[in-house]
Amino acid sequence: MNRSMEAHYQLKKQGYNIESFGTGSAVRLPGPTATQPKIFHFGTAYNQIYDELKTQDKALYTRNGLLMMLDRNRDVKMAPQRFHDEPRFFDVIFTCEERVFDAVCEELLNRAGVNSKPVHVINVDIEDNHREATLGAKTILELAWQIDASKDLERDMDRIIEDVQNKVSHKLLYTVAFY
Repeated sequence: MNRSMEAHYQLKKQGYNIESFGTGSAVRLPGPTATQPKIFHFGTAYNQIYDELKTQDKALYTRNGLLMMLDRNRDVKMAPQRFHDEPRFFDVIFTCEERVFDAVCEELLNRAGVNSKPVHVINVDIEDNHREATLGAKTILELAWQIDASKDLERDMDRIIEDVQNKVSHKLLYTVAFY
């Protein structure tokens, strides 16, 4: 949630038409211990999550940055959404870790490509902390700028990926899938 929502926030600030999604069965946030995550259903409003965590242990969730992250998230959109439940088509999908890239590609494969509509799926491998989320969002923004400037994305995409990969430390993965 931290990495994708930071990218969502940065892209939205630049005027991009952006959506963000999770791929798990639920929203999992750090809890009081590593074995006690806080679990919420997709669609639970960020305001509700924020209020619940603030009530449970304001000091803990302030210290670990979760309340600050949720405060940003609720300014970006109403609630977390699940990719597998999304019927709309997208031209480009960015993911922030290889596991999510694989889940998105698997979901698209399960949809069987019956519409023959291509989608460019790009993973920017971002470590899950606030600093790296900010840096990773800048990498995604650079990709978005170059994609947006392309007159022929099918022809230019490999060059765009290579150009950005040469500028950043994040590992990039790329594939074309179909809706």
